Amino acid sequence: MTTEPSSQPVAIVTGGSRGIGRAIAGDLARSHRVIATYRAREDAARSLQEESGIEIFKIDLAQRQDREALLAFCREKFGRLDLLVNNAGMAPRERRDLLEATEESFDEVLDANLKGPYFLTQAAARWMQQNGSGRIVFITSISAYTSSPNRGEYCVSKAGLSMAVALFADRLAADGITVFEIRPGIIRTDMVAPVLAKYEKLAAEGLLPQNRLGTPEDIARAVRSIADGHWDYATGQAFDVDGGFHLRRL
Repeated sequence: MTTEPSSQPVAIVTGGSRGIGRAIAGDLARSHRVIATYRAREDAARSLQEESGIEIFKIDLAQRQDREALLAFCREKFGRLDLLVNNAGMAPRERRDLLEATEESFDEVLDANLKGPYFLTQAAARWMQQNGSGRIVFITSISAYTSSPNRGEYCVSKAGLSMAVALFADRLAADGITVFEIRPGIIRTDMVAPVLAKYEKLAAEGLLPQNRLGTPEDIARAVRSIADGHWDYATGQAFDVDGGFHLRRL
């Protein structure tokens, strides 16, 4: 039985159990009814549910049936979708030089980071069109434009996702649906943990004008500004939340 929509907006946050996604989901829970997805680490997802009272949903974004099941759950549970935050993603399981990287790693990373969000957005946008409004956020990375030859598949996936923002923003603007990109810089998360010492050293040496690594909460605040409607006349905008990394300096 489908739940009748209420006045409280509904958000889906993919990859919501840890790191950036967890911070986003927890913050949005103050104003939205939230579904946070996870693929592994059910313990982390359960603890988020206990802390914030949100719904959790296990999903492999690369699988069509999982994406369909997620939206069906949202429709049945809440009857509406106002905000989609495409946050889920993965780094290569092993960093390899560009000339040594495998097709298997490329396929896995592109499926998780690009194919999954692309087609989830397609399906969510069709639903939002029926309501005449909606907001969609893609969490990409400075890797969308920054070369890291030891994880080329990750950079390619994020560059593709950046173009997906432009495509969906263009296609959906007339339907009252806004689409945004947030490009995190070097954020203290599990993904960065293996090379944290390297990045801390680089930050201390001046890589980042603001002289500190970012936190998941920095990204959550950027999502919050979009969720609150402050950028509704700026569809397609990319926000660099990176401590000034994107600046070109002499």
